[in-house]
Amino acid sequence: MELQVRKWLTTVEEITHDGGPRVDPPLRKAAVVAVIRNPYAGRWSEDLADLVEPSGALAAELVTRCRTALGAEAESCGKGAIVGVAGEQEHGVACLTTPFGDALRDGIGGTTWVTSNTKVAAAGAAIDIPLAYKQALFVREFYDSVTVTVPDGPRPDEIAVIVAMASRGRVHSRLGGLAKADAKGDGLR
Repeated sequence: MELQVRKWLTTVEEITHDGGPRVDPPLRKAAVVAVIRNPYAGRWSEDLADLVEPSGALAAELVTRCRTALGAEAESCGKGAIVGVAGEQEHGVACLTTPFGDALRDGIGGTTWVTSNTKVAAAGAAIDIPLAYKQALFVREFYDSVTVTVPDGPRPDEIAVIVAMASRGRVHSRLGGLAKADAKGDGLR
C-alpha cells in the first residue's frame, strides 16, 4: 500500500543567541510534515501493516526534504506524529517504527535510537518533537525540541507524520554531561 499524502509543510528556525552572546554558526532547526490519510480511521484493526510497511519510503522523503530545508549537516533528529481524532495513538506509532527509524538514521548517518512523540489531537494542535544527538543519545547539549503545528491538519481521518533535525546543540548549552567529542558512538554514550 502507498500512503496518500494530502500536503507537505516545512518549518525552519535559525537561532543566533538565546540571551547571551551571538554564536557562529547559528543553530538551525527544521521540521517537515507529511499529512497522510489514515487507512484505519474510525475502525479497529489488530494489524497495522498498511502504515508500518510503507513508512520507510515516507521517512526517506521526509528526510530528503528536511535536510534540504536545514541547509546544514543534521547533527540531531527526532520524529513524531499527530493522529486525527478518528484514529488512535497506535496509528501514529505504527508510522514511526523500525522501517521509519532505519530510513531516518540512514539518511543522516545516525546510529542511535531516535526520540519520538505521538498523540491524538484535532487540527491545529501543536506537538513538540524531541531532538537528540544522532550518534549517542546521552550527549546532553543536543537535548532540544521543535514545535510543529499544521493549521488545517490532521483532519479526523489523517495523520501528520513529522521529521525534525538540528544543525548543532543548543545555543549556550553549559550544563555539562557527556560532550560530543567524548561520545563513543555506541548509540548511548
